[in-house]
Amino acid sequence: MKIAKIEARPFRMPRDMQAATGTAGTPTLLAKGNGDYRWSDVFPALYSVNFETALIKITLDNGVYGWGEAQAPLAPEVACEIVRLLLAPALEGAAFDGSREEIEALWDRMYSTMRVRGQTGGFMLDAISGVDTALWDIAGKLAGMPVYAMLGGARRGVPAYVSGLPAASRRLTAEKYLGEGFAKFKLFFDVPETRDFLRALDELPADAQIAVDALWRLTPQNCVTFGRELDARQALWLEAPLPPEDAAAHATLAGQIHTPVAIGESYRTRFEMRPFFDRQALRVYQPDLGRCGITEGLRLAAMAAERGVAVVPHISIAMGPQIAAAIHFGAAVEACSLTEYNPQVLAVANRYLHDPLRMEGNAYSLPDRPGLGVDLRLE
Repeated sequence: MKIAKIEARPFRMPRDMQAATGTAGTPTLLAKGNGDYRWSDVFPALYSVNFETALIKITLDNGVYGWGEAQAPLAPEVACEIVRLLLAPALEGAAFDGSREEIEALWDRMYSTMRVRGQTGGFMLDAISGVDTALWDIAGKLAGMPVYAMLGGARRGVPAYVSGLPAASRRLTAEKYLGEGFAKFKLFFDVPETRDFLRALDELPADAQIAVDALWRLTPQNCVTFGRELDARQALWLEAPLPPEDAAAHATLAGQIHTPVAIGESYRTRFEMRPFFDRQALRVYQPDLGRCGITEGLRLAAMAAERGVAVVPHISIAMGPQIAAAIHFGAAVEACSLTEYNPQVLAVANRYLHDPLRMEGNAYSLPDRPGLGVDLRLE
């Protein structure tokens, strides 16, 4: 069998900004303006007013096809053009038998297409991850089993935490999910003043276990003070505390607070993560399967396991292929006991799936069809 065709298409859909603010993809209020991409009101990053991602489809010469997805919350056309212009020509016509060894070799080939030109992260790796996920979907179909089973996973479900609580109804929403069996929640540091954010934490139900995503806005000067406030509240973790380039500052913080430091979504490869692992700068690793793909994600999870670091997959704006990849990955990786869940994101993704991804109580159900178990309704 050979890879016959690789296609990529951007997906964009307007969001209900009032309902979405405080959740994945729109963690803070956005500056007013006319463009689709707007600055956060509290820290320097752009967000889209739309739900955006990049979808990848690979077809073999025998007609078997697979779906993948690149994390692309802004400008999904970029990842799609990388697939069209660079990755498709590099892979179309290549032999493919669906083995893990062959998928790893194809990942290495894609990574090598631009490494000597400095393109070893960002949009390039997002595009590679989308192609990689589609290859795993095909591999499962060829083997006649779900991807997690191919990887040795045997769990019946993947426990999840609720990511983001709308500011306008934070306590009521938390109580609703507690009633459904969820115990763990993540809040975004979404207001200008620390005291206002800590007050919001303290107003949540006492039995809610809280993780905090600082959105990279802390500094080496104030991060320890903030972290010790979370220590006093027995936070699950402190996510993305500092600028993502600074491994030394993360290591210093990790050594001075009890709350585990959690990072991972900003990094695509073991080469980017190694300085953080080597400095013991984290205790929770959060791979985003739309950025690292299943192949590199497994390599990174092995690095985490060697160091006793927990693995909690990150899921932001995503359609079915990306969410399914995280579910299969979570079921197969022994160090993973929890996965991110954004109810609004899953609801959008399920609109475009023939068979929706499901929750049973506080856990993702494992798709039982071969491959990733998702098929998109693009009509």
